Amino acid sequence: MQILEDIKNLYLAQGSTRYGENVTQLEHALQTAQLAIEDGYDDEFIAACFLHDIGHLHYAEGLAQKNIDGEHEELGAKYLSSAFSENVTEPIRLHVAAKRYLCATEPEYHDTLSKASKHSLKLQGGVYTAEEVQEFEKNSLFEKAVKLRIYDDRGKILDLKVINFDEILVLLKKITNTPFTVS
Repeated sequence: MQILEDIKNLYLAQGSTRYGENVTQLEHALQTAQLAIEDGYDDEFIAACFLHDIGHLHYAEGLAQKNIDGEHEELGAKYLSSAFSENVTEPIRLHVAAKRYLCATEPEYHDTLSKASKHSLKLQGGVYTAEEVQEFEKNSLFEKAVKLRIYDDRGKILDLKVINFDEILVLLKKITNTPFTVS
């Protein structure tokens, strides 16, 4: 399956880009995955954590800085759906909604967001209403989306020791069960 080679090449080509945070896209993805590893999550959730912002990598320039919501979560989930299960793609698709949800259900959460995340929150529709909270909670994977969101927020630390990129590629190969050469 070509998608694993595409993912590898996409991160090699675009992973050094930044989108308003202190770390690169690749550093952020690896840190988010590392947090899931440390908490003992399964390979599919670790993959979701690593791949959650892959939709950003499809843009040469950051859209949030241009006050445009590129719906990276939808783009990423759709892109990955040909090779990964819903256990991977659904938390990715919902991780922006989870930010809106957390701002509604835990008001102090908003204050923990980075400047870039606060800016993108506005572009993404703002804080959920009570009705939107109830609808979000109906999704069977909403709790994983919330956990992914929390890791997303925490995965922005300079020089953090994390899993290496090749190990993540091996994990992706394992859960897609496709032929792929890491190196």
